[in-house]
Amino acid sequence: MAAIESFDNIHLDLSKETGKCRFAENGLGWKPSGGGEAFTLENTSIGAAQWSRAARGYEVKILHRNSGIIQLDGFSQEDYERLSKIFKTWYSIPLENKEHSLRGWNWGKAEFGKAELTFNVQNRPGFEIPYSEISNTNLAGRNEIAVEFASSEDGGKGKRAAAGKDQLVEMRFYIPGTTTRKEAEGDDAASDADEEEKNAVNLFYETLLEKAEIGDTAGDTIATFMDVLHLTPRGRFDIDMYDTSFRLRGKTYDYKIPYDHIKKFMILPKPDDLHVMLCLGLDPPLRQGQTRYPFVIMQYKKDEEVTIDLNLTEEDLKEKYKGSLQPHYEQPVHQVVSYLFRGLAGKSLLSPAEEFQTHRQQYGIKCSIKASEGFLYCLKKSFMFVPKPATYISYEQTQSVTFSRVGGAVSALSTFDITVHMKGGTTTQFSNINREDLKALENFFKLKGLRVKNEIDEDANLMAAALRDEMADDSEEEVVGAKADRGSADEDESSVDEDFQADSESDVAEEYDSDHESSGSGSAESDVDNEDAGEDDDDEEEEEEKPAKKKKKTG
Repeated sequence: MAAIESFDNIHLDLSKETGKCRFAENGLGWKPSGGGEAFTLENTSIGAAQWSRAARGYEVKILHRNSGIIQLDGFSQEDYERLSKIFKTWYSIPLENKEHSLRGWNWGKAEFGKAELTFNVQNRPGFEIPYSEISNTNLAGRNEIAVEFASSEDGGKGKRAAAGKDQLVEMRFYIPGTTTRKEAEGDDAASDADEEEKNAVNLFYETLLEKAEIGDTAGDTIATFMDVLHLTPRGRFDIDMYDTSFRLRGKTYDYKIPYDHIKKFMILPKPDDLHVMLCLGLDPPLRQGQTRYPFVIMQYKKDEEVTIDLNLTEEDLKEKYKGSLQPHYEQPVHQVVSYLFRGLAGKSLLSPAEEFQTHRQQYGIKCSIKASEGFLYCLKKSFMFVPKPATYISYEQTQSVTFSRVGGAVSALSTFDITVHMKGGTTTQFSNINREDLKALENFFKLKGLRVKNEIDEDANLMAAALRDEMADDSEEEVVGAKADRGSADEDESSVDEDFQADSESDVAEEYDSDHESSGSGSAESDVDNEDAGEDDDDEEEEEEKPAKKKKKTG
């Protein structure tokens, strides 16, 4: 054999870029065709090798002696004899020809290998999942388990997943019945203690946690907080804080989150003056099935205190954290947690702007997004709506803010809406805000340099102008009506009343009859007599003449 055997157009670990693969007596190497960092593997690190059909032709899968898998894809079928001789002669390892199951069955047996999980159908592998590609696993039901796959951002994992345009993010297994650890792992040397039967799905879950090293962290926990209420995702989780990451442990879900994923960190006091919310903005977000959570929102009681000693040496506190953490805390829980996140993650703590408070002297504005009620906070550089759907809007991305009335609502006079127009063209509406906070919000937005359009005041001005016009029209109609000829209505009303009394045949004295007497009319007549008796005589003569004229007309 030649000292070196070369193969062109080979892909390493499902990479998009091709390269040249070279085999030598002391090991193998791969170098990308376009230039870049080369990959090498010594012959002493090769534990086993398999030949099988793959996506781009045929594949050589090399199992690392310690852990891990190396995939070389792109070989032709004619290369098998040549490669088999290379592995046998130089590495003293047989190149095993492994055929995959093509039946398409979705039931089989899952086996845990040294570096990967294999799903076998009739003793042939249907598919394999490297442990390095698994980011999390959770019990999704009584006999169901969910396996989540890592993305390219998840702590160095997910290299193979990032190779394709589309990505498989989750797979679920239904595992009924009971089994033993010996059967699950296929280990003949298992002890008698492992012979105890357990629920198969629980044993699968525990084994996968161990094999894939899910939740494992370097070092001991620095601090632990038990049974913390989370509003998003909903539930109670235990918080374990480590050197480079923290872990959320719940009854169903378990998350390991590196501190590097924390992009925003906010403390938001609730308007009830009893609770405080801590909000962590994550990128990439938490994934729970098909639901993504870009924000983790915790809630603490404002007056609940805790006493805790950090599991750190004085040297670490001085050298590594440079005084950002204290060895001992005896304060409210939300303050201690915020101090630890700020010191371990190195993120500044955001809080509501001091320039704005509601009419009740609070920072949170009660409102809603569509049908979801929550609280809107005006921070120094952004809006933040919590708890669900958690919405973050920076002032820099805001084009304008519009104040408007509630359309068709009974409470239109007591509440209003805010519509935030983004520079990208999208809009977000916050509804049912108390009318008493209108002026304070408008002044705050103008202080932050935002363009504000107040449609409420415009509507009020238009309505006032319309009312003024309507009142002016009414007054003009009264003037015109006064000048118009009203016919018989212009005649003296007293003559009309006396005509009615003169024609009446009733013996009963009417109110307007001269024979009718009452205390009110008598007192009025006495007052008039006292003032001027002469005027009464003239009035009587006129009254006698007017009925006579009226009768001549009717006769």
